[in-house]
Formats: sequence, C-alpha cells, structure tokens
Amino acid sequence: MKQYLEAAAALPQDADRATLVGRVFVEGQGAVLVHVRPDGLFDLSSLAPTCSALLELKDPAAAVQAHKGARVGNLPEVLRNSAQAARDVQLPYLLAPCDLQAIKAAGVTFVASMLERVIEEQARGDPAKALEVRKAVVAVIGENLAAVKPGSADAARLKDVLISQGVWSQYLEVGIGPDAEIFTKSQPMSAVGTGADIGIHPKSEWNNPEPEIVLAVNSRGETKGATLGNDVNLRDFEGRSALLLGKAKDNNASCAIGPFIRLFDAHFGIDDVRRCDLAMKVEGTDGFVMNGSSSISKISRDPLDLVSQAIGPNHQYPDGFVLFLGTMFAPVQDRRGPGQGFTHEVGDVVTVTTPLLGTLANRVDTSDRIAPWTYGTSALMRDLARRGLLN
Repeated sequence: MKQYLEAAAALPQDADRATLVGRVFVEGQGAVLVHVRPDGLFDLSSLAPTCSALLELKDPAAAVQAHKGARVGNLPEVLRNSAQAARDVQLPYLLAPCDLQAIKAAGVTFVASMLERVIEEQARGDPAKALEVRKAVVAVIGENLAAVKPGSADAARLKDVLISQGVWSQYLEVGIGPDAEIFTKSQPMSAVGTGADIGIHPKSEWNNPEPEIVLAVNSRGETKGATLGNDVNLRDFEGRSALLLGKAKDNNASCAIGPFIRLFDAHFGIDDVRRCDLAMKVEGTDGFVMNGSSSISKISRDPLDLVSQAIGPNHQYPDGFVLFLGTMFAPVQDRRGPGQGFTHEVGDVVTVTTPLLGTLANRVDTSDRIAPWTYGTSALMRDLARRGLLN
C-alpha cells in the first residue's frame, strides 16, 4: 500500500498545473476542505465550508486558485497517514473528497460489463456456473455489441430478436435501451478515501472491484470536475435477484472515492474525461495479481448524457451529486478454482489509476470488521458550526 500513498503515485502526472481539492480530517476541527498542491494542503473553508458549496460557485477552479488559505499539512505526511492500518488519528488524514453530495452510479454502460451482468443473472449468483453460462450467452448474443447505439432503431430490432430467442435480460434493457440505469450507490458522507479499507459483505463469495471515473456535479447539473472511484460489487447477491442491488452495492465502506477531485479548468475538462484510460490492479496477500483496464472512450453512453439522465425536471439534487460512470472491467481470471472467475480475499490491495487523476488505493476487508461509519452529515454540521463556518 505504501507506494500508492506516495505523492508521485497519488497525484496526477501534471500535478503542477492541476486544480485539486480534497478533504482532510483534522483532530479538533473535523472534515476540512483543502486545496491540494505538491507543496502542501491549504484550507479552503473560508471560500466554501463544504465541497458541495464549492461546486456551486460559478468557476470553482478559478476561485480555488485565487484563494489564500492556511496550510493544513504536508502532502507526503498526510498521504502516508491515510493508510488505515497505520493511521494516527491525532494527525491529519484524507477522506473522500465529496461530502454532502448524493452518491449516484450509472450501471451497464460498457458492453463487456453488460455481458457479465447477464451472466450473473443467468447463473443466479453461483460462480461455479459462470463459465458454462458465459459460453451459452455469448453463443446467442455474441461479444461485439459495441456498435449498437442505446435507444436506437437497431437496438430495438436486436431486442426483438433476443426476446424471440429467450435471452432478453433486464441488463440488456438498460445497456442498449433508451433509459440508462442510474442508482444510488451509497449515502452522502459514507464514501471512504484513498488509503482506507474497503468493505465486502462477509457472506459474499463472489465479488469484485469496479474501477470508474466519478463526475462531480452541482445542483444545476453542471459537471465541475472528476475523480476516481471503486464501486465494490457483490456479484452473488445481485445475481440472485436484481432487487438485492442495494445489498450488493451499499455496505459499510463499500464505496471508495478519491484521492482528489480535479476541477475543470483550462488544462482539464470533459473531453479529457472522455479520453481517460483506467488501469486497475488487485494484489493479494497470497501472491495473486490481477490487472484490468477500463477505457471511457468505449462507453456506450456519453458521460454528459448520463448526467442529464440523473438530474433534470424530474429529479433534483440541492447539494449536487457525484456520478460513477460505470466500468468495462469484467473480471474472469480464476482465483479459487477453474471456471469460478475472480473474487476478493481479505487483504487484497486494489488500485485504480489514470495519469490525469492519480491513484486511488484501498485494502479489502469485510464490512463488519471495518470501523463503522459514524461521521455523517450531523457531525459535519456540528463541526462547521463550532468553527463559525455556517451562516
């Protein structure tokens, strides 16, 4: 874990010109919004008490660049102290960079992950059946659906064909149908940051990480920045029933976001997000290593289309939201036995990396053994009031 919490790994490759914001927990103050620079972390509280409020500004990046806040800490020291296993709670450590925003996710936005969702459903959550089901599903559907535009006439015709062959699925509906899957991944304030342990349900026997880009969107539906996320997923729970999506997705520490939000400015914008290639690595204490990737250029729905499906006349977010864009990563590398594919083991270190956003790193444990989530919205409000930051 240590090497991923060094500034060279955690920061974007062009950190000197990136406008980065994060949140640091400081003993006696609580969560503090900071401007992250290679030379230190600087308090943004007098500019905006929360990340949510910061994104409501007309030009958050320009405001952050112009602000002169007090130094909160040394970046290398804060990064090292963010490793949960070695954390000194008396010293500053990183939190997830978002706070009051709703935590939303778009699902089935890549062909590869769409096929895996169909396989989960057909296997009814049993990893031992995955290989057999995968062969049968691919024989009918094929592996190349990338040319099918969601909601198009071609997609509608394909739907008719698949229904006639008895292989239509709810995952295909949101993968190539007109309406994207937008769901609540986790609760505001519940995401963990880089260095923290991430949680899998102790009863899950088939689960995986999901490396994703996460957009930071304000209450007006304006996308103001981006960061990295790990949408931890329980394949066995969701495969048993789509109605278990909440249990498959939302558990203690099952949502990791960070390390920092990179605000849109002259050097980084939505077109850079569209070109991002994510690399993911899982390193187990048993010597197991798995590498994966996810390329936003292969997404089936444009990122801003997903934003527009999440917010609009029918649904508002007064504190803004962060939106996971989905992943094309489909883990099929066998770990526990032939044909059983991948699943996490306690102690796995998971990293999600892309050059313009840095690295998000977390260690896997079961959600019942990770420290419970206790610092919620009310705790944040009390701390802000004590610091005189609420009007």
